[in-house]
Amino acid sequence: MRDAGVVCRQLGCGDAVDALGEAHFGPGSGRIWMGAVFCNGSESSLKQCESRGWGKHRCNHGEEGGVICSEVRLVGGTDLCSGRVEVHHGSSWGTVCDADFDQQDAEVVCRELGCGAPKELRGAAAFGQGEGQAE
Repeated sequence: MRDAGVVCRQLGCGDAVDALGEAHFGPGSGRIWMGAVFCNGSESSLKQCESRGWGKHRCNHGEEGGVICSEVRLVGGTDLCSGRVEVHHGSSWGTVCDADFDQQDAEVVCRELGCGAPKELRGAAAFGQGEGQAE
């Protein structure tokens, strides 16, 4: 997940939700550039992570890694599947207003985060107010 987090950050795609292996999205083609990648999680680019070296690997097509990033997250809850809804836009996170947020919206967020069906909707800043200027 640390490696996946670096990839999502590098692409500006929010936080990593899942790291997948065995060519989950299909086998690649051409050169394999990195193998045995190890990120500590603070890198801004995958190239900054440790690896066997550029073009050095012990894998074949069909073993490629994959990443699922999310531009939505839940903040202030007791686990990854509860909290205030925030979305990633540009280079920052911002809160989603609860005025028109309904069960269908919650189902989309929960599905994207792999949290199953929503159990309860809470409004009125139940998980704390967001930060920054309202627009």
